[in-house]
Amino acid sequence: MNTFGTLLRLTTFGESHGEAIGGVLDGYPSGILIDKEYIHTQMMRRRPGQSAITTSRNEADEVEFLSGIFEGRSTGTSIAFIIRNNNNHSADYENLRNVYRPSHADYVYTAKYGVRDHRGGGRSSARETAVRVCAGALAQLVLKEHGIEICAYTSRVGEIELPGSYEKHDLSAVDSNVVRCPNAQVAARMEQLILDVKREGDTVGGVVTCVVKGAPVGLGEPLYDKLSARLAQAMLSINAAKGFEYGNGFAGACGRGSQQNDIFCVKDGHVGTTTNNSGGIQGGISNGMDIYFRVAFKPVATLLMQQPTISVSGEETTVLARGRHDPCVVPRAVPVVEAMSALTILDFLLISKARNR
Repeated sequence: MNTFGTLLRLTTFGESHGEAIGGVLDGYPSGILIDKEYIHTQMMRRRPGQSAITTSRNEADEVEFLSGIFEGRSTGTSIAFIIRNNNNHSADYENLRNVYRPSHADYVYTAKYGVRDHRGGGRSSARETAVRVCAGALAQLVLKEHGIEICAYTSRVGEIELPGSYEKHDLSAVDSNVVRCPNAQVAARMEQLILDVKREGDTVGGVVTCVVKGAPVGLGEPLYDKLSARLAQAMLSINAAKGFEYGNGFAGACGRGSQQNDIFCVKDGHVGTTTNNSGGIQGGISNGMDIYFRVAFKPVATLLMQQPTISVSGEETTVLARGRHDPCVVPRAVPVVEAMSALTILDFLLISKARNR
């Protein structure tokens, strides 16, 4: 429910308008130099209020580490941390106490638990993803020591798509603009679309593409715990995520086997493939090639326009959201996708090392 992972386990807690959110990361290796400046940078990439195309909620998102770190290095015990909520305007949500917002978790939480926190969605809020980004940054510190790098970027906003494979783009330019698209011209069009939609009180969705470089052969388990399956679980657990595909994905389903098969070859003394339509994963196990996948995010469900709905007593009514909301979640989802990728890859790396002892 609130825990993700097998050997590396992240448990998160907290609500959008509670005192704090936080996490406990178990199974983290000892002796890792904890670069708090790097963690802070990752947190700032996800934080609200960073530009005109994000929510204006202004949270510092400073991480307070409570355990598991001594003299700048991990001890191998649980790393516990909290992120305080300092800018939550709970009064903005008072008009939502007795109504169900369209396409939100309001109704299902009430039906399942008999109670819900109407302030920003409570536990169902994307505010929780800040915890994932902190834990993911910790995971990336370990992966870097193993030569594994993860980079995600915005590849689509609405009808505007960045053409071509990730190999055709300069991924070092991802953070050169607020949209986090590595092509400045396409990014400018995406940004304008988001601003236009925001002025209308509406929202727009998009796609995040992620690439994992340097992953060794053998990550993933047969059948029910495939690397592809766990990545899908990780990505679809992110708020507003609606779809996942890796390699050629759905486009590959339209071709023929003779067009999709990755032919084996020897590269620099190692087994490789001449193409990578499989997205670096075959039989659910990494094959040493780049792992790449895409995650589709729906338009944010909170609209700054009146919509019909029903009250908790079943009466027809209307709802008009107040408060501060993202017109497009995609730019802030980029570091969240990277974080969940890092947690997944490191978990399987630890499983692989345990098996080979």
